[in-house]
Amino acid sequence: MIARYAAVTALALSTSVLSTLFTALPARAAGVEIKTEDYTLIADKIADNLDHPWGLAFLPDQSMLVTERRGRLRHVKNGVVSAPLKGLPRIADGGQGGLLDVAVAPDFNQTRHIYFTFSEPSKDRRSFGTALGRARLNLSPTPHLTEATVLFSQNRKTRTRRHFGSRIVFAPDGTLFLTIGDRGDRPRAQDPRDHAGSVIRLNRDGSVPKDNPFADGRDGAPEIWSIGHRNPQGATWHKGENALWTVEHGARGGDEINRPRKGLNYGWPVISYGRHYSGLPIGEGKRKSGLEQPLYYWDPSIAPSGLAYYDGTAFKKWQGNILVGALKDRMLVRLKLNGSRVVHEERILKRRFGRIRDVRQGPDGLVYLLIDDDDGAIIRLSPKR
Repeated sequence: MIARYAAVTALALSTSVLSTLFTALPARAAGVEIKTEDYTLIADKIADNLDHPWGLAFLPDQSMLVTERRGRLRHVKNGVVSAPLKGLPRIADGGQGGLLDVAVAPDFNQTRHIYFTFSEPSKDRRSFGTALGRARLNLSPTPHLTEATVLFSQNRKTRTRRHFGSRIVFAPDGTLFLTIGDRGDRPRAQDPRDHAGSVIRLNRDGSVPKDNPFADGRDGAPEIWSIGHRNPQGATWHKGENALWTVEHGARGGDEINRPRKGLNYGWPVISYGRHYSGLPIGEGKRKSGLEQPLYYWDPSIAPSGLAYYDGTAFKKWQGNILVGALKDRMLVRLKLNGSRVVHEERILKRRFGRIRDVRQGPDGLVYLLIDDDDGAIIRLSPKR
């Protein structure tokens, strides 16, 4: 059964009532109170003056790494934003491309490894593709990177500067997942030999796991896990199901939450619950044999980005919920689940902060948001005591 945003009454969709209109806050200022169905939230701006931040990751000491799309990586500790860290590879900044996601290795205390995605230019700098890099992070005497290397480079680079993906998720089995958009060329998402429009699965050293669906390379690119994705910009590990979940942009409607499984095809652009921006229908309809259905979709679009599975203790009523950042309407969407089925949706912070690019659960169990703007910020949400 697919939950449908259009059938809002079936989901008892509700929009949060805000007790106070949000106004610009200086970093570390007293928080704004926001009423939601389950909690009164305190929203604190803990860092600002970030240039279109895209990805957020926590280090073991609870300090943070933040990417800026224009190719800069910064370290944030106690609200202080560092100078850009040196040591990154060449990055193509333009359109939707640049420095994108960042993730801290599960064995960081031993390896000092961080992973990052970016739009990688070709040698002549005329075409671009999504790439995955790894480096060692050194915090003294000042934060910097060493031993940066490219572990994965998308095949078939093109001149388009949109639909790069791209989120990184570590799986418990020692592999990692990377999402890649269709690069603005829809048919590519149906080609299992083309990295565009796919979910990639790699070992942490960039090698191909032996149990990948096309590991032998005969029927598809060895790195590919699933195909038929438009532009998945959010991904998380659903601990309750022990599975990867993704959220991807539709066109004019048809944003989807999927649970990408080995070797399966998620339909784009053959099937979709949305329409083209022109208003014309997409592909062959909403269903087709052999193509997977989404777990949930939105029509009209909310332009989803970051995705997080919440299992912290600060918001006990939200345990097992999915949190989705939305660029359109500048909001946080909370999805209550019954197994893998969405049974309720709540929209929070609508038009109060800015375009929410990333959503993370912090080590403290609080919720952290990245605001994608010229003067971007990190917002922390905590329950009022």
